[in-house]
Amino acid sequence: MTDARRFEATVLPLLDAAHNLARWLLRDAAAAEDAVQEAALRAFRYFAALRANEDARPWFLGIVRNACFTALARERGRADVALLDEDGWEQLEARSPSPLPDPLAALGARREQVLVDAALRQLTPPMREVIVLRELEGLDYRDIAYIAGIPIGTVMSRLSRARAQLKRELQLAGLP
Repeated sequence: MTDARRFEATVLPLLDAAHNLARWLLRDAAAAEDAVQEAALRAFRYFAALRANEDARPWFLGIVRNACFTALARERGRADVALLDEDGWEQLEARSPSPLPDPLAALGARREQVLVDAALRQLTPPMREVIVLRELEGLDYRDIAYIAGIPIGTVMSRLSRARAQLKRELQLAGLP
């Protein structure tokens, strides 16, 4: 199999996860698209360095993460990494497998989403990053450590602190 075909088979299935991570980190659909495109180009350029038996998901998401932080560094006007905006929530709702039939239930779910988003905004970027990678992307601690370039113990402590802070914020907002 050629490198191009191997790249297609290995990296292209990861694009949804890459877009998700980029949207959470950049909060701008166009910037997220640009970051994922840049990451895909970098990944293709260095694809030969990926061993055949190595898991490509943490490798590629690490490249996406770096592309996002590079984009943020270029845009000095933004001091912080952001989360999903209104359009992002609507896109997530549109992809939901079973829409809520009851308008009151839908309103309650929307309120919860807004409160969770606000609570996530209170996290520092390093804590937000590990929460997104663990809870949304389902990565294990080892993969998060690889992507973020930090020890596993740091991943564990950041997750613990982030979860505790999220719990406090959500309780203050009236969520159980």
